[in-house]
Amino acid sequence: MGKSIGSGTIIDADGTILTCAHVVVDFQNIRQSSKGKVDVTLQDGRTFEGVVVNADLQSDIALVKIKSKTPLPTAKLGFSSKLRPGDWVIAVGCPLSLQNTITAGIVSCVDRKSGDLGLGGTRREYLQTDCAINAGNSGGPLVNLDGEVIGVNIMKVLAADGLGFSVPIDSVSKIIEHFKKSGRVIRPWIGLKMIELNKMIIAQLKERDPMFPDVERGILVPTVIPGSPADRAGFKPGDVVVKFDGKPVETIKEIIEIIDDRIGKRMQVVVERSNKERVTLEVIPEEANPDM
Repeated sequence: MGKSIGSGTIIDADGTILTCAHVVVDFQNIRQSSKGKVDVTLQDGRTFEGVVVNADLQSDIALVKIKSKTPLPTAKLGFSSKLRPGDWVIAVGCPLSLQNTITAGIVSCVDRKSGDLGLGGTRREYLQTDCAINAGNSGGPLVNLDGEVIGVNIMKVLAADGLGFSVPIDSVSKIIEHFKKSGRVIRPWIGLKMIELNKMIIAQLKERDPMFPDVERGILVPTVIPGSPADRAGFKPGDVVVKFDGKPVETIKEIIEIIDDRIGKRMQVVVERSNKERVTLEVIPEEANPDM
């Protein structure tokens, strides 16, 4: 029933195409998030019926499969972690149904937070570029000057020129691994709201509360969700996490990488509390509700 149009990238000679979930999935019917059919037109004009084999609505990433009797060209995936603001990039796709269009720009920000864009739900990070991106570009590749795919173009800001956002390819590669391993993306959940601390924030907090933990870095826990694994582990609002699973941590990203997909595994967490109290807690991540 869908009438949307988008772009994609062949990433495997077996006909696997990387694209956006919102291009190929009916969001009104979330449970039917895969096995749908889509029309695929290649750059050389050949047409295929594609099957949506995997789709993750939270990250907006999907894989489509086509069957070709002849070998298909494939794009090489790069590493978005190597990007720096100012690097030149190219967006490839079919904006406004205009096939085979490329636009050039620079990377404006390498880690734009989903919260900065007013997007709720799971914390995500995007590449921000000033490449011209329009309807139809969704799912198309963001490419570096070596011809490597370093992002998947996903959205623009309405009524704003020069603001386009892409999912970093490092995140996409992890999602693809989840698809291969489990057929879906597994997201651990412990039930903490977290804020990264620096010297300026710590100084402000100590001004308000002289009993604030004596730390130089760490992650503040302002809220613990009732009934969550963190709540059962004994976390309290005001705790400052300094070690997670034996490793010192300063950023939320480090905690996410440590937890990875280790659901049901016990992890030791060291927190600092007021009155110079240091406590070791044991938390067991659960799988997040996909509808959260």
